[in-house]
Amino acid sequence: MTEPSAAGGDRALIDRFLEMMAAESGAAKNTVLAYRSDLELASGFLEGRLSAAGADELARLGGEWLALSKASVARKSAALRRFFAFLVDEGFRSDDPGAALPRPGATRGLPKVLDHADIDRLFAAIAARIARDPPDPNDLRLAALVELLYGSGLRATELMSLPRRAVAPDRPYLILRGKGGKERLVPLSDRARAAVAVWRLHVPEESPWLFPSGKSHLSRIRLYQLLKGLAGEAGIPPDRVSPHVLRHAFATHLLAGGADLRALQSMLGHADIATTEIYTHVEASRLVELVNTRHPLAEATARVDAKRGGP
Repeated sequence: MTEPSAAGGDRALIDRFLEMMAAESGAAKNTVLAYRSDLELASGFLEGRLSAAGADELARLGGEWLALSKASVARKSAALRRFFAFLVDEGFRSDDPGAALPRPGATRGLPKVLDHADIDRLFAAIAARIARDPPDPNDLRLAALVELLYGSGLRATELMSLPRRAVAPDRPYLILRGKGGKERLVPLSDRARAAVAVWRLHVPEESPWLFPSGKSHLSRIRLYQLLKGLAGEAGIPPDRVSPHVLRHAFATHLLAGGADLRALQSMLGHADIATTEIYTHVEASRLVELVNTRHPLAEATARVDAKRGGP
């Protein structure tokens, strides 16, 4: 088929997605090039409307791949699904039509997750930095960044663009305004507010941003770099830590602690609860263990096994 080049709107979003992918997962140059090719071809087929495509358009696109090998279809679908997940996560669209893409023998991947021990190691590394003499204000900034990422589940873009006065010492929540002017309430822990209060003492009064850098605010790329450096210090493989991974940890740990799925949806800013439900799958192994150890039938089985092993 003949496909025109990607339109300007798609191209800008594709560039941002690939920039994120390279920074977050350290994707190889060839991988980034392959994703760019797949995304631009899809954008061309949809006349530059890939970023706004619906399920019907993606199903039609998938139909064009019927003559390709399963491996090629799987790669193309993976590229587009990650692209749409990025658009939703960053607030560029409120729904994810990726389910309409073909899945040749593939299963939906689960988000990377850090357990409580990993989180403890990250905060221990931050504490060690802050304890250094003389103190470095950048360590206080890192503490505030990680407290907000893990303690509130903010997206990287939301975190970077926080106004200087967004976090008030007497208000245990943030009010964020997302795409389309839609507001959501995000709870703040006492730890996060305290970390921000200490860091803000080092933010110039004239700065409109909580995390300034040059004439603007801290970039997403720099945030990724800071987190990967922290991961290395904490003894965690750097490719396991990113702003998105800390957001996932916030969600999965809240859910494991008994949080309501609808409340979690509201805190994360998901328009569709199906996006939030992915975290219920992350907890599957824990639930299986719970059934095997706490269900009445499990107790009965244990009693039978004990009798069989007796004299």
